[in-house]
Amino acid sequence: TFTLEVFNDVPKHAENFLKLANEGFYDSLLFHRIIPSFMIQGGDPESKNAVDGQMLGNGDVGYKVPAEFMLPKYYHKKGALAAARDNNPEKASSGCQFYIVVGKTFTDAELDQMEARIGQKYSEQARKDYKTIGGTPHLDAGYTVYGQIVKGQDVIDAISSMPRNTSDRPAENIRILNVKVKKKNK
Repeated sequence: TFTLEVFNDVPKHAENFLKLANEGFYDSLLFHRIIPSFMIQGGDPESKNAVDGQMLGNGDVGYKVPAEFMLPKYYHKKGALAAARDNNPEKASSGCQFYIVVGKTFTDAELDQMEARIGQKYSEQARKDYKTIGGTPHLDAGYTVYGQIVKGQDVIDAISSMPRNTSDRPAENIRILNVKVKKKNK
């Protein structure tokens, strides 16, 4: 079990994810792609009834969600919930596939290079997070971050380290049993 916070100020992604979760869309889907020190990915509807070894990652819901980059506020630190996407030039997100960052730590020199690539400076907090807890800063300004793990990062880390095949599919199915949406207490 793990708990995610979905950011309301990333409205299109938050609304879409919560709608699908409330409809039970994610129930029984697989985490179909895992890469240690990088991320775990789920949300492919074809994974619900996939046979062992079936190539996954191309399933969708027939629409994309426009990119909502919220740098410097939200970035790919460890535990970030972000939208998967294909190589479309608008960087629009999959309507259903997501990933959760596992990541690794980075040096100041590596972060300087990434800042030059994305054309933005990281906040002091982002630099601290990338150097201490880790993340995937090379994905910033390329994929929309719209949530964060608030409880159960150890579960995400354990999933990411499971044995996998050459396509990064877990050797054994790792199924999302169900997703429950709870309103945050204010």
